[in-house]
Amino acid sequence: MELYSLTIHAAQDKLRRGEITSVELTGSVLERIATVEEKVGAYISVQKELALQMARLADERRASGEDNPLLGIPLGIKDAIVTQGVPTTAGSRILGNYVPPFDATTVARLREAGAVFVGKTNTDEFTMGSSTEHSGFHPTRNPWNLSRVPGGSSGGSAAAIAADEALGALGTDTGGSIRQPASFCGVVGVKPTYGRVSRYGLIAHGSSLDQIGPLAKDVEDAAILLSYLAGYDRRDSTTLNAPVPNYVADIKQGDNLKGLKVGVPQEYFVGGLEAGVKTVIRAAIDKLAELGAEIVEVSLPNTRYGIPVYYIISTAEASANLSRYDGVRYGLREDGGDMWETFRQTRKVGLGAEVKRRIMLGTYALSAGYYDAYYLKAQQVRTLLRQDFEQAFATVDVMVSPTAPDVAFEIGSKVDDPLQMYLTDIFTVTLNLAGGCGIAVPCGFADEMPVGLQIIGPALGESVILRTAYVYEQTTEWHQQKPALL
Repeated sequence: MELYSLTIHAAQDKLRRGEITSVELTGSVLERIATVEEKVGAYISVQKELALQMARLADERRASGEDNPLLGIPLGIKDAIVTQGVPTTAGSRILGNYVPPFDATTVARLREAGAVFVGKTNTDEFTMGSSTEHSGFHPTRNPWNLSRVPGGSSGGSAAAIAADEALGALGTDTGGSIRQPASFCGVVGVKPTYGRVSRYGLIAHGSSLDQIGPLAKDVEDAAILLSYLAGYDRRDSTTLNAPVPNYVADIKQGDNLKGLKVGVPQEYFVGGLEAGVKTVIRAAIDKLAELGAEIVEVSLPNTRYGIPVYYIISTAEASANLSRYDGVRYGLREDGGDMWETFRQTRKVGLGAEVKRRIMLGTYALSAGYYDAYYLKAQQVRTLLRQDFEQAFATVDVMVSPTAPDVAFEIGSKVDDPLQMYLTDIFTVTLNLAGGCGIAVPCGFADEMPVGLQIIGPALGESVILRTAYVYEQTTEWHQQKPALL
C-alpha cells in the first residue's frame, strides 16, 4: 500500500512504530499531488517546502518523546480558512494577493498538534456554490469521474481526500458545503453544531450559518480531527463553552445500534430525489435496522421553506460581510480616480458572477421596504424550522436522509441555472438553519457515482452521529472503495 493511501489512524500507527517518518509520508502525498493534481485541480496552492519543513519538525518532536494522533499527518486546508504566511484567497481574485499575518483558531490548533499543511484546497468563491465551478481560479473535478463536479463549496478538500492528495482536510459548511461534496466524492464529512468549532479566522460568508469541520477517509479519522477542532475560543463569541467529549472513544462503544432510535423525515423522500439515490439510501436505512436501530418515521413539516429561507438569510449576511472588500483595506485595488469609482472597479474586476448575484439578492432583502417582507419573515420561519428539529429529537436520537437529491452531475450542466444548483442543497440547508450537527458517510453507488448517507443529530450531538456512522461503516465496505484515478 502506498503511504498516501493510508488513513490518519493507520499512518499514525506506522509513525509510532517507527516504520515510517513524517517526511516520508509527506513526500508520498506530495508525489501523489504531482501525479494527479493536473487532472483533479483540488488545490489552489501547494506549499511543498512548508510541508516538508513541518514534517521535519514533527519528526523531531516525535524523537523527543511527543506523541498525538495528528503529529506528522499531511492535511489540506480549505482556502477560506486563514493560514499565517500562506496566501489565502477564499477562491476569489479580489483576495489573490492576501497573505494573512495570523492563523485561524482551527489552523493554530492543528499546527500545535504537529499536523503538516500540504496546501490550500479549492473552493467556490467566498464558499458560494455547490460545485466548485465558481472558484475564481479553476474548477475542481471529481476523482470518480473527471467530467463531473466534486460538489461544493468544499469540493477541493473532498476531491483531495478521494484522490489521496491528503490524509484529511478542513472544509466549511454554510448550507451543506462539507456534507454534499463528501457525498459526491465518497468520503466522510462532518458539519459540527453551530458554535462547537471556532470561526475565528474563517473568511465569512453567512455568519449565523458557517461552521468549520473535517473531511476524512473514514469516520475514525473524522473523529480524530474534530477532537482537535472543537472547543471554546475566547476570540469567537459564538463558540460554546462546553466540554468536548472524547469522540474517538465514543464511536467504539459497542458494535451494534441496539436502543438507538433513528428518525426518517418523510419530507426528505419526495419528488426530485433520483431513483438510484433513493434505493441506496433505503438500503442503508435497512442496514441500520439490521444493526439493531429502531426506525421511526418523523415529520419536519416546514422543510419546503428551507431553500428560500436559507437563500434570503445567507445572501443578506453575505451582502454585509462582503462590503469590506472595497479596494482600500486589503486585497485587490483597481484605481478608479475617486473613492466610489475605485470601489466599483475593484468589485467589478475582483468578484465573480455568483458572488455578485448573491450580494444583489442580499442587499435587496435588506433594503428599506423589503426588510420586513423578506429578511424578517425568513428569520421567523427559521424559528419554525428549528422547532421542527427540536420536536423530532424529542422522540428520536438521530435522523437519517439522503445528503443530496442526486449524485455528482456533469461539469457545466447547472452552472447557468442557479435555481437548479441551489436545489442540490435541499437536504442540507435546514440543518444549518437549525444549528444542529450532521455527517455524510459513504453508503453505496448510483450511476457509478458515490452516494452519501446523511446522519443528523441535535445540538452537541456529535458523539451519537459519529458512533452511528462508525458502526454502519464498520459493517459495510463503501468507505474502502477507491476511484480508478491514475
